[in-house]
Amino acid sequence: MSTFKSINPYTQETIAEYTAHTASELEEKLVKGHQAYQALKQTSLEQRGAWMQKLADVLKEKADEHAAIITREMGKTLKEAKAEVLKCATSAEYYVQNIGSMLASKIIKSDGQQSYVAYEPKGIILAIMPWNFPYWQVFRFAIPNILAGNAGILKHASNVSGCALAIEQVFLEAGFPEGVFQTVLVNSKHIEPLIADDRVQGVTLTGSTAAGQSVAGLAGKYIKKTVLELGGSDPFIVLKDANLEEAARTAVKARFQNAGQSCIAAKRWIVDQAIADAFTEQVTTLIQQMSQGDPTLQKIDMGPMARPDLATELGHQLHQSIEQGAKLITGGQRSGANFAPTLLSGVKPGMTAFDEETFGPLAVIIQADNEQHAVALANQTPYGLGASLWTSDLDKARKLAVQIDSGNVFINAMVRSDARLPFGGVKQSGYGRELSLEGTHEFLNVKTVYIA
Repeated sequence: MSTFKSINPYTQETIAEYTAHTASELEEKLVKGHQAYQALKQTSLEQRGAWMQKLADVLKEKADEHAAIITREMGKTLKEAKAEVLKCATSAEYYVQNIGSMLASKIIKSDGQQSYVAYEPKGIILAIMPWNFPYWQVFRFAIPNILAGNAGILKHASNVSGCALAIEQVFLEAGFPEGVFQTVLVNSKHIEPLIADDRVQGVTLTGSTAAGQSVAGLAGKYIKKTVLELGGSDPFIVLKDANLEEAARTAVKARFQNAGQSCIAAKRWIVDQAIADAFTEQVTTLIQQMSQGDPTLQKIDMGPMARPDLATELGHQLHQSIEQGAKLITGGQRSGANFAPTLLSGVKPGMTAFDEETFGPLAVIIQADNEQHAVALANQTPYGLGASLWTSDLDKARKLAVQIDSGNVFINAMVRSDARLPFGGVKQSGYGRELSLEGTHEFLNVKTVYIA
């Protein structure tokens, strides 16, 4: 019988061990999930909304308790963890207020007496979710899908099983019927029977490109709809007419929040050569002011990485880049999962820190000759999730935004996911969308009804 360990990344103490579900337990959950779906789709939207509002209330009331679970299991600061829980609550409230219009039938003129598109639930949606935002990644799939009448089954990352079980409990506390949202504790290698099951009607995955390839292959085999939100090596472009102080401050936040462990973190700072020295000076000062350490302390800006092996991997990428000619400006020290905020300059295509996704607190400065060169460097990646562009000329920004190969372009702002806006990537960053109207419709039956 396999087990999953939850280990505190800062202390390396084992918090808890969880036993994997057996095949018969998984079957029981699928039965419950399917029954819950059949009941939920017959339940009024008003009732589903009332339960979801209660869920938002529960998250707000117990935000500190849930934040502590996140921090213990994956190491982000308590401040960041609480903000994550509250974001889930406000997003639930947003959907309660807006789901009616998102699900409303769309009338289309045709040669019939009447024709319209209806948006209807399909069944159980399987979510395979990562540890880096262990609540937000889950709730952003679950909120719209469950409001729309689908049921959810969560296969979470094995190091955040406590978060997964706590989230299941939140749905029960809110009054949702048993089976509407369930957590399964299984290894990734045992995921195929779940994807294959007829009661599962879609699979959403947030994770690495390799995980996406594996899950998409299985889903294709069983003709299941998928949404994939995968890796990123996102550009943060600073043109010479940008507000330098604001760009520097945002760059540091966008790179180092959650210890740099975010798909949409600003992983490549592409800076016009005319301002590169000034920008480097400003970000270096800000990085050196950051304190890394015990994530439960209010004074700490950045906790540990989620696991020591992830810190080791980032260390390899850092040292390879230095050997290839990049210059270490600040940071680079690490102990266990604790990795100091680090900055490299002189990074160029062909270097590890340019070519690969760096999932941790490593920022890099890449100099661009001009704005067209900056865009070319931004696009020189297999990824395309979220780009940030800094300039005081908004007309120019709009024109350049069209040229950037990315699912999201944020001008003079940090890239972030927002319930009001569709979120997703292109190229190896995945396909499909989460959130907003587009995300809500991904796992619904978009049904044409034609009346002659």
